[in-house]
Amino acid sequence: MGARIAIPARKGKAAKVKAGQRIRIINTHGQQVVDTWAFNLNDLTEFMSMEHTRASLLRVRPRVGDKLFTNHRRPILTLAEDSSPGMHDTVIAACDRWRYIELGVKGFHDNCTDNLAAGLAELGLKPPETPSPLNLWMNIPIRADGTLSFDPPVTKKNDHIVLRAEMDLVIAFSACPQDILPINGVDRAPTEAHFEIE
Repeated sequence: MGARIAIPARKGKAAKVKAGQRIRIINTHGQQVVDTWAFNLNDLTEFMSMEHTRASLLRVRPRVGDKLFTNHRRPILTLAEDSSPGMHDTVIAACDRWRYIELGVKGFHDNCTDNLAAGLAELGLKPPETPSPLNLWMNIPIRADGTLSFDPPVTKKNDHIVLRAEMDLVIAFSACPQDILPINGVDRAPTEAHFEIE
């Protein structure tokens, strides 16, 4: 098992992963949403795509054993383990400065879009765009009438998931800084999370 790497509260982190390696993401303190992206290491314009994944799975939430697909409709990751109840969102876009303006924030606010760019920049890479992420532990119930709500996560400390790389890739994470809505718990206090490359 590799070293445990921190995803600092409100910030992003990225790492290169070889095909066949497993990435363990840990909700260290519980209640933290972790936005997750994956890019083909050899062509960053191919990336994990939630819309393509939903079309292949015919579900809005992946389950253990499911593959996650790229915008070229190829598997990039497999959800290998999940100790949580499996409430992971594939619908909501990464937060950005415009989202916080919409929520009434004045001035700069940390956001997942900037965190993706910063995490990749540490590796000397630049995302071609900000794809919609796999929002680990983000609880977005879809009601019978089709409406959505932003609810606190249904997790506990040290819940984890394991993703297996299906190609050489770059994995990127953001410990979501959302503190206006209760998606990071009722106290709305983002915390760090961790990951390990096995």
